[in-house]
Amino acid sequence: MQPREFLMIPGPTPVPDAVLEAVSRHPIGHRSADFSKVLRETIDQLKNLGATNNDVLLFTASGTGAMEAAIANTINQGDHVLSLVCGVFSERWARIAEAFGARVERLTAEPGEAIDPAAVKRRLDADSEKSVKVVTITHNETSTGVMNDLSKIAAAVREHGAISIVDAVTSFGAYPVPIDEWGIDVLITGSQKALMLPPGLAFAFVSKNAWAAYDRCRTPRYYFDFKMYRKSLEADTTPFTPNVSFVVGLQTALQMLHDAGRDAVFERHLRLKNMVRGGVKAMGLELFVKDEAASPTITAILPPKDLTVDAIRKRLKERFRIVVADGQDALKGKIFRIGHMGYVFERDILMTLSSLECVLTELGYPCPPGKATSAAVAVLSGAVTAK
Repeated sequence: MQPREFLMIPGPTPVPDAVLEAVSRHPIGHRSADFSKVLRETIDQLKNLGATNNDVLLFTASGTGAMEAAIANTINQGDHVLSLVCGVFSERWARIAEAFGARVERLTAEPGEAIDPAAVKRRLDADSEKSVKVVTITHNETSTGVMNDLSKIAAAVREHGAISIVDAVTSFGAYPVPIDEWGIDVLITGSQKALMLPPGLAFAFVSKNAWAAYDRCRTPRYYFDFKMYRKSLEADTTPFTPNVSFVVGLQTALQMLHDAGRDAVFERHLRLKNMVRGGVKAMGLELFVKDEAASPTITAILPPKDLTVDAIRKRLKERFRIVVADGQDALKGKIFRIGHMGYVFERDILMTLSSLECVLTELGYPCPPGKATSAAVAVLSGAVTAK
């Protein structure tokens, strides 16, 4: 007999039993008053979580679907788009924009490093003709575990006058993203990360400035047409058949986050980050991202010199049924990533660290027993402050 498999990857993340139970109920009619009530409650809760009065559009799609929707509703063919690239998912913004005919300029940072807000400001300040129409930003780069300084970057974009389009798939719900305060024009996220749901729903928060861009946009679209979703939402419904069961599950998940307290949820994610990073350092392993740019939801780790990522991941899964993620693209086989977002708690971090310690020892890496968990417990007990 084996224990159930436990996901410690950057998504999908573990789903609470209460959410699974809600999703598994017989579906209700998507044109019914019952569904309209559920939809309105989820939209209001999403606004509260994002500290915004902006419209929230709900799609039955992956996060990439919402990314495509954001581009298709704001840019015209030939528009100048500045894409801030520091990994796989920030590069995805650039490729989607190119697919829609944009003239894309990339401002890049090396994998494992954050985008420099000062460099963004310098580039936009130099754009005296205001040719840059849209700036794409990934708040939390899932492929590397880097968190960009979205507040400063969004301020530079706002000062310039371009539209900011933000991927907050692995930050929203785990870290403060005050959309209105930071002046973000379009922010997208997905259901399978900190919102504690299976994959299948995506969301776009749309500002007044973004709606003005929509009015200027002539790019063809149908299923992802923002205006159809806004018009339907005014009547507490959707333009097409949504994933009814997942919306009901989302209502439960958002209520759980509300009951826990937004600030407490954010603090827990910072604590989990510091527990993981403290434990990894105690094992003598090298972290891929410096502390000041470290994600609160994903930690990327370099394997010991004589061990492969594949061997570590395989042994963790076979021995303890714990799944951690490989690197992506150029980083495949060079780093492994531990996700710690959503329905993940201190107990899960201690379990993962102690299991990793055991696996490394079995694979021949000299890992002092107990040091990783002791370092994590120091964070948990308050001896090390979460930051």
